[in-house]
Amino acid sequence: MNTYLRRSVKYFVALCVLCMALIALNLTTGMAALSFEQTLYAMFHTPRGLLLPATIVVLAALYPRFGFSVRRIEGDTERHRTQIEQAFRSAGFSLCCEGDETLVFRADGFVRRLAMLCEDEVRVSQYGQWIVLEGNRRGVARAAYRLESYLQMIGHDEQEHE
Repeated sequence: MNTYLRRSVKYFVALCVLCMALIALNLTTGMAALSFEQTLYAMFHTPRGLLLPATIVVLAALYPRFGFSVRRIEGDTERHRTQIEQAFRSAGFSLCCEGDETLVFRADGFVRRLAMLCEDEVRVSQYGQWIVLEGNRRGVARAAYRLESYLQMIGHDEQEHE
């Protein structure tokens, strides 16, 4: 199964679980006016009710496109290796493996990994003058922000010592 389809199916299942949890919460707290069977019937047999399942399908289909990103930061992975590892550590990620010119980070902790649907892998590589971060948008954004800050501090310190 290709990556896009796998990610889409995972997100679809997660949204369905969330929807069922909300229905169960409404039923157990007495906030629901309908029974579980009536709620499912209304959801799949009325035009207004079909809006939620249709929205879930559309969101799941689009999730891999907007849920993952690539970010480029000017720098060198070898020279700034310490700052890269520091940025990911402070963003809640650990280095899990490294290959030819690629560092792979994964989220720390089971709950964080589960919240990211086990799509928590962020790859760091070098492309020309750029450090390239690619993976889950939240993980990439957190680490990139910290890495940019660390690299700016280094640049500022280097300018002061010149």
